[in-house]
Amino acid sequence: MKYRVGHTTGYAYDEPVDLASHMLHLSPRTLPWQVVTAAQVAVQPPPSRVTEGEDHFGNHVCWVFLDLPHDRFEVTVQAQVEVLFPLPPPAEATPPWEQVAAAARAGGPAAWQAAEFVFDSPMALADAGVGAYAAASFPPGRPVLQGLLELNARIRRDFRFKPGATTVHTAAARVLAQREGVCQDFTHLMIAGLRALGLPARYVSGYLRTRPPPGAPPRRGADQSHAWVGAWLGPEHGWVDLDPTNDLVVRDEHVVLAWGRDYGDISPVRGVILGGGHHTVTVSVDLEPR
Repeated sequence: MKYRVGHTTGYAYDEPVDLASHMLHLSPRTLPWQVVTAAQVAVQPPPSRVTEGEDHFGNHVCWVFLDLPHDRFEVTVQAQVEVLFPLPPPAEATPPWEQVAAAARAGGPAAWQAAEFVFDSPMALADAGVGAYAAASFPPGRPVLQGLLELNARIRRDFRFKPGATTVHTAAARVLAQREGVCQDFTHLMIAGLRALGLPARYVSGYLRTRPPPGAPPRRGADQSHAWVGAWLGPEHGWVDLDPTNDLVVRDEHVVLAWGRDYGDISPVRGVILGGGHHTVTVSVDLEPR
C-alpha cells in the first residue's frame, strides 16, 4: 500500500523563547517491508543549525537548534511511503512462550536484537498486576503468537478509548485500574505485561491509516500519531507488530516512524527551551492512500 504522510506539530508560547534545542523522531523508518520514496521535514522559524543521524535503536533523528527569539515553533513532515508487512507465521507453529522467554534470557547472537527489550523501562514497568493480566493469555506451553493475539484482542475489548483520560506520564498500572486511555497507554500496558513474563516487547511509533478500508470499522487513534507493540516470536520467526488499540496484526495500514523501549525513547518532538512560559500544542496527522 502506498501512502502520503502529512504531520504538523505546532507550539504556541505565551512568552518568547530565547534558545531552543529539539530532537525529532519524525522521518519514517526505512525497512525491508517499508520503502520511503520521499521525506521532508520543515521547521519554522528556520533553525540556525540542523544535524541528522541515528539513535541507539537505528531510528532516524533530526536535531535542530534555534538561537533567535520566537513565540511559535512548528514542524511539518511530508513523506511518501510504500508499506506491506510480511504475514506472521501460523500462530500454532510458533514456539511455546516459555521457550521464547528462555531464548531472550540466554541472549547471544540469536537474541541480541531482542534481549534489551525484556527489561523494565521508565514508562513500561513490569508491574505484578499488569503481569497477571497478561498471564491469563499465556497458560503453560501455549504457542507464543496464540497468546499474543489473545492479549491483543482482550485489550481492545476490555479498555475504553478515551482521549484526555491519561497523560504521557500515566503508568501502566493506573491504566489497568481505570480501564481507559489512548494508544500510548494500551501499548505500554501490553509491553509491561509481556516483559513481566520475560517476553521481549518494544514500543513502535508511527501512523495509522486515517480512513479504514471499505467495510472495516473506524480505527481508534487514526487522527494523530499512533503507537503499537513489536513482539518477539523467537530467533526463528523474529518480530510481529500488533496494534492493541484496534486489535490488528500490523500489515498495510500502519507506517513506522521509530521504535524503542517506550514512548520516552522516541517522542516525536522533544527538546529544551529557555523561556516560553505556558504553551499550547496542536497536532495534525493525515495518512492517505495515493
